[in-house]
Amino acid sequence: MTDAAIPQLVEPDWLEERLDEPDLRIIDCTVHLEFDPETGERHTESGRDDWNRAHVPGSVFVNIPTALSETDDPDYPYQLPSEDEFAATMEQLGVGDDHRVVLYDSEGNAWAARVWWLLRTFGFDRAGVLNGGFATWTAQDRPVSSADDRPTPSRASFTPDVRPELIVDKADVLAAIDDETCCLINGLRPEDHDGDGTVKYGRPGRIPSSANVPAVGETGIVDQETAQYRSREELRRWFAEAGALDADRVITYCGGAIAASSVAFALALLGVDDVAVYDGSLAEWGRDESCPMVSD
Repeated sequence: MTDAAIPQLVEPDWLEERLDEPDLRIIDCTVHLEFDPETGERHTESGRDDWNRAHVPGSVFVNIPTALSETDDPDYPYQLPSEDEFAATMEQLGVGDDHRVVLYDSEGNAWAARVWWLLRTFGFDRAGVLNGGFATWTAQDRPVSSADDRPTPSRASFTPDVRPELIVDKADVLAAIDDETCCLINGLRPEDHDGDGTVKYGRPGRIPSSANVPAVGETGIVDQETAQYRSREELRRWFAEAGALDADRVITYCGGAIAASSVAFALALLGVDDVAVYDGSLAEWGRDESCPMVSD
């Protein structure tokens, strides 16, 4: 009999011991994202070829930009899909209401955290993110496969139950700027937060009154050397300095809501309940001249 519980942050030992459990679904969420250092132009590449070469045994691959994003606007690439679209993708991946899901990627956990946040937004709580992703998995010499060895289950049925409070829009963020009970957190690198980096989202800088807790980098919530989330003590200290632990509500954002999802996931690890992701993030905000921006 399997244990129905699943930790939010899944350690490799936990997963390896359960690879053969029939209700477990493992999803590789890898996307490679790069920006032209001169123009700021975005380039994304699917991680499917990586999955074909090697993956956690029994896993299936999902292409987030096409399968789990509304794709009508190329300048706003990762919008929340509709309920029907999300449910259909989950069912194609073999994920139903009674399954447990482990998510991982090869890019510092943010893409896995994005799918974790999407699942949570659509009412599904039986999911966790593999700490360190595929980098830690392989560094620890754990089993890998190059075969399509995912389980062949009976038809899955995924029933969405949307939690609209977990995703906010531009109007919500505008209202939050002067709301002392709300903490805005930018998950981009410090140079992007300050406005000193390459202009990637229309205009340099950040949303007024927002604090910076980067998802990646030397001061990021994920350790660059191990690809694992930093200790809860470190995370608690950084989020306290940003004002997130004293706020009634936290809104995270970044460039396209991917790093923001990782920051929101880290807050969930600390037990911070009222957290939302600004789905448009700077991809939307930075291109709207009516939205205020500040930079150092």
